[in-house]
Amino acid sequence: MTRIKHFFTRLLAALLPERLCLRLMRKQIEDLRRALEGFLTDKFLEVLLGGMSLAFLLLRSFRRNINGFEGAYLFRTADGQVAAGARFENGRMQVVTHDVPAYDVAVTFKDPAALRRFLFSRDQDILASILANDVSVDGNLNYIYKFGFLARALVSRLGVA
Repeated sequence: MTRIKHFFTRLLAALLPERLCLRLMRKQIEDLRRALEGFLTDKFLEVLLGGMSLAFLLLRSFRRNINGFEGAYLFRTADGQVAAGARFENGRMQVVTHDVPAYDVAVTFKDPAALRRFLFSRDQDILASILANDVSVDGNLNYIYKFGFLARALVSRLGVA
């Protein structure tokens, strides 16, 4: 902080009641928390998709799950903080780290917390998430079940869960 900014902040703190200063701090912390949640969730989703892509390259038995399968997925949050996608074609998976213009299914999570709850839940029940208003789906739900199967199969193979 510059000296001038520091001076005026101290002056403001001296003039305002403590609880108002606390409220200002909470708002600042909340803004920071939201920014970090969005960034970390975005990176986690990219790492998860990248791991799946690598597994399809390295594990022939896992790659069999996508032989003949073609489809494009878009995962995003309603506030636009997180957007990533995956494209399956010719027995390969390509990770897309920006908006996917042509997709077979788009999954929009209410916020980064809803995306984390879905990704880290044991059962990943998309219908329960839809009913809880955490998720909206545009496209074929069967693609979501396929993706959930692939993610759970990979996690199981790696012994992570």
